[in-house]
Amino acid sequence: MQTFLDFETRIAELQGKIAELKSIGDSDDKAVSITDEVKQLESKLAKSLADLYADLDPWQKTQVARHPDRPHTRDYVAELITDFTPLAGDRKFAEDEAVMGGLGRFQGEPVVVIGQEKGADTKLRLKHNFGMARPEGYRKAVRLMELAERFSLPVLTFVDTAGAYPGIGAEERGQAEAIARSTDSCLGLGTPIIATIIGEGGSGGAVAIATANAVLMLEHAIYSVISPEGAASILWHDSARASEAATAMRITAAHLQELGVIDKIVPEPVGGAHRARKVVIETAGREIAAALMPFKHMSPAEIRQRRRDKFLAIGRTLGA
Repeated sequence: MQTFLDFETRIAELQGKIAELKSIGDSDDKAVSITDEVKQLESKLAKSLADLYADLDPWQKTQVARHPDRPHTRDYVAELITDFTPLAGDRKFAEDEAVMGGLGRFQGEPVVVIGQEKGADTKLRLKHNFGMARPEGYRKAVRLMELAERFSLPVLTFVDTAGAYPGIGAEERGQAEAIARSTDSCLGLGTPIIATIIGEGGSGGAVAIATANAVLMLEHAIYSVISPEGAASILWHDSARASEAATAMRITAAHLQELGVIDKIVPEPVGGAHRARKVVIETAGREIAAALMPFKHMSPAEIRQRRRDKFLAIGRTLGA
């Protein structure tokens, strides 16, 4: 059953009418033709959806980015990566299911893949801790990046997390240090790293695997230092003002491209990625391939320097 967002009331009504008419047409012994009426409603639905999604505000985009039916990291890996071999554990404490990673081939070329996985249903969300990694997840990411360095393999990361897990155990095991080490590993890689923000890019939990040579971002994804609810709680002591915070924080792809924080916006189908999952994954695959191309013949030193220059330029832009 399709899940509609709060601002999609009109869309839900039109789809309900279409389904009702089709049901009547299928069950009516007199075979009353309702084809024309259905076509008119479908045309109205398509226009309403296009108009709505052409002008989403930041809070509405936040809701789309969190839609439970958006394709997750596991879906991108299944469609884009062949011969995928998952690798588990940080070799220090435990396996963290919130971060998945391994070796595979992207368009025939060997790569290392790292991504946050939220889970597609309640059971899987609990298993993957809603994509919120503990220190073990970031230490696993570091282990995989070191493997990529050793064998000169590009790294593809898929970012989709509300943030790192804030539990007491995670803090006791060095959550901040693990995130910092992962970020540092991204910066020091002598192989290209391409990050794609596919849903939520929340706080240091996202930056830890998104400090990349090229940062791609889906059209209706978000990327921010804190969630809108968290920002509203801090600024106004009222999480209900999250929509105001989302606007003030400039967390959308268009805003972040303007600021130079991301490099490319990956367009989503009309109505969001959750309405045409395969299409958006194929589009992301083409953009990832294009982003990798300039680094194919660069030396490790050149790749590191390009990454360094990119982030220094962001600092200069934001500080100007």
